[in-house]
Amino acid sequence: MTGTEASAPDHHGSHNELLWLPDSASSNRTSLDAIIVPTVRRPSFLADAADLAAVLGCTLVTLHSGKFTTAEKARRELPAKIDLLAIDMPREGRLRLPRWRTTCLLEGTAFVRRSDLSAKRNFSLLLSRMQGWQRVLYLDDDITGLKPNDIRLASGMLDVHNAVGLKIGGFPDHSVVCHAYRESGGNQQAFIGGGAMAVQTGRNTSFFPDIYNDDWFFLLDGKRGLQSVAAAGEVTQEAYDPFGTPERARGEELGDVLAEGLYWLLDQGRSVADADREHWEAFLAKRKLFIERVITRVKGSDLGATEIKRRIAALNGSLDSLSLISATLCELYLRAWADDRERWQKHLEKLPTAMSRRQAVNWLTRDDTPRQAALHPVRPDTRSSQEHPAPSSPAVGQKASRLLPVAALLSMLVTASAAGLVAVGAASRSHGRRLWSAGRERSRIGRLRWPARR
Repeated sequence: MTGTEASAPDHHGSHNELLWLPDSASSNRTSLDAIIVPTVRRPSFLADAADLAAVLGCTLVTLHSGKFTTAEKARRELPAKIDLLAIDMPREGRLRLPRWRTTCLLEGTAFVRRSDLSAKRNFSLLLSRMQGWQRVLYLDDDITGLKPNDIRLASGMLDVHNAVGLKIGGFPDHSVVCHAYRESGGNQQAFIGGGAMAVQTGRNTSFFPDIYNDDWFFLLDGKRGLQSVAAAGEVTQEAYDPFGTPERARGEELGDVLAEGLYWLLDQGRSVADADREHWEAFLAKRKLFIERVITRVKGSDLGATEIKRRIAALNGSLDSLSLISATLCELYLRAWADDRERWQKHLEKLPTAMSRRQAVNWLTRDDTPRQAALHPVRPDTRSSQEHPAPSSPAVGQKASRLLPVAALLSMLVTASAAGLVAVGAASRSHGRRLWSAGRERSRIGRLRWPARR
């Protein structure tokens, strides 16, 4: 299914013709296994998700970070009737996630990201697989207007599709540049995304890279194109100010360029494999013309001098970032992303199963000591201790003792000395090659610092 609805020579205002829409008469309606909400806001923002979980009879997973929320606050404030798994997320380095090559590529550049949203989403993908949750709903913590029938419809469509997004009503879900384009009269339509998206976790093997528009990357099927994805139902997003600071626009630009550049190809019936240097050079030129055109439209609008100034400052922030993006960087990022997809596949294959929730949360951190997970034990674990025996690691929040008797330690060292030294040496050389490779790729894109402010 292809098309370029709402397209212009330098911008596609919609990618919705890539999506399948339900036949309401024949689509199955099914409940969910879990609702997953990455959150940085106060627990009161989780009320709508909690109500939905109660109606659907599914687990609510809340992933907390930042100064406004904790798992314990959520446990106290949300209704005791819901099946709640609230987790205080440690920093990404403590999560049992792959070392992303895409992240390494951007380290030390202006494009390094300071958000844990992608890490939370990937963590919950692993948790879902370990718990046997096949149908999960991702929700942002600013999403309201949740209709149980719409959610059941989206969940039922997972029989056929790998992901089903709900249309975002209320405040549109756009990047800063696209917000300015829409406000100045441009034909801009929202695409589906992780803010309200049902996912078939058993069949879907994608991951969320640490970049703006991580959900658009998640929907891709490697070099082939888009996975089987659809849209159904509608939710509401709370309003926010996208033009508060140019930093938001700067932080979005690389992810927006990469995602829009790839979906530009998909709109034309082409594949991700067609995103070569020639494509990126042409698309970067189009992107610059588009942002400059939006600036011209904003200057001619009737928004008022103060609002026009704020929008132009934000758009200049996008141009600042765009000036640092080269076709080489785009090519290198996609190569790194392809490598990360392979790493993720191998990571999924190693996941243990038959674990209790607490054991799974423990396993998903590298040192087995995540911060306290607060649970409402509405659904007692009915599996026998033989199916998941008592953990050898300590309970959540406790440190494991790593001391061994001296004699045992010496015996282990003597037995493994030769093989161990060889393995360590090989691992060190391999690690050195990876670091050298990442450094070499970064040297090709430069240090990448912001240009002088306009």
